[in-house]
Amino acid sequence: MTVALTALGVLALAALLLLVFTLIRRRSPGIFRDIEAYNRLNRAVGHAVEDGTRLHISIGRGSLITPRGGSALAGLAMLRRLSERTSQSDHPPVVTSGDASLAILSQDTLQSGFRVAGAEDQYRFTTGRLTGLTPFAFAAGTLPVIRDENVSANIVLGDLGAESALLVEAADRDNMDLIAASDNLSAQSVLYASSQDPLIGEELFAAGAYVGAGASHEASLQVQDVLRWLVILAILGGAVARFLGFGF
Repeated sequence: MTVALTALGVLALAALLLLVFTLIRRRSPGIFRDIEAYNRLNRAVGHAVEDGTRLHISIGRGSLITPRGGSALAGLAMLRRLSERTSQSDHPPVVTSGDASLAILSQDTLQSGFRVAGAEDQYRFTTGRLTGLTPFAFAAGTLPVIRDENVSANIVLGDLGAESALLVEAADRDNMDLIAASDNLSAQSVLYASSQDPLIGEELFAAGAYVGAGASHEASLQVQDVLRWLVILAILGGAVARFLGFGF
């Protein structure tokens, strides 16, 4: 019961902080530390529009009804903004996923981005694809997209495993840009060793803020910082209490 109440309190605090920081960010946009992978992502978007090529965005296979769904939501937030920015391109972005619900949401997110940009008539539902329901089936279905659809940059953000090595190898073979991050340790080890500027840890969840998805995404970074400091203080407080002989 105590654990449930604590979790509920943390959730309520996070929601309140997010609301407050969002209101602040709408009046005063934030300044973020430089992350080279997101700089490369923004350059890749511009090059794709200018060159008539397309972006490939993979949001993994994390179901939204599992703890792995957080990384998928981060990928969808980024997708919404990127679809707005590339909606006027000759070749709009193509999105791959390994979960049926994610495939449907990717189609809806793409359509929303095109609608906001005033180019809904350019939207094609076939650009949001379910490429496989198992890890290696998903990778096998994604490889032809990377190799055969005039892709100039690959953005891989989401829940993946060891199969991410196949995607990395395909992008490297064709000398394409690769911006990648995952919440899975197996994928993180692969991506850290193979991508030019790997995204580490919670940098995955900063994607929306770094592509300009809105004030709420910028505010979420501040909320993460506040919660991180609260956890640090709780750990230090517990250590001091144990040292002084106050048990829990």
